[in-house]
Amino acid sequence: MNWLHLVSYFFGGAIAANAVPHFVSGMMGRAFQSPFATPPGKGLSSSTVNVLWGFFNAGIAYLLVVHVGEFLLRSWLHVLAFGLGVLLIGIFSARHFGQFHGGNTSTRA
Repeated sequence: MNWLHLVSYFFGGAIAANAVPHFVSGMMGRAFQSPFATPPGKGLSSSTVNVLWGFFNAGIAYLLVVHVGEFLLRSWLHVLAFGLGVLLIGIFSARHFGQFHGGNTSTRA
């Protein structure tokens, strides 16, 4: 097992998870934060930009998971690497975007 394949699956999972909110928000006709907004990651981009960005992310995730090594759904190590990427970017996104959309209700001392 090449450990670089696991790194690729991890980042493939993170990028696949990142594709979802952009693509869905765009398809719903809603503006959403993107790297192309001003300021990047905080300002809103149009729904069209988000559909394109989400689709691009899905394509990169596909390349990282399917075309690097041989991703096996029955391999717990492969699924764990992919799943950790999904989980960690999900937690980061929830905390980051929660401050803009009212989803971050934790208080800081």
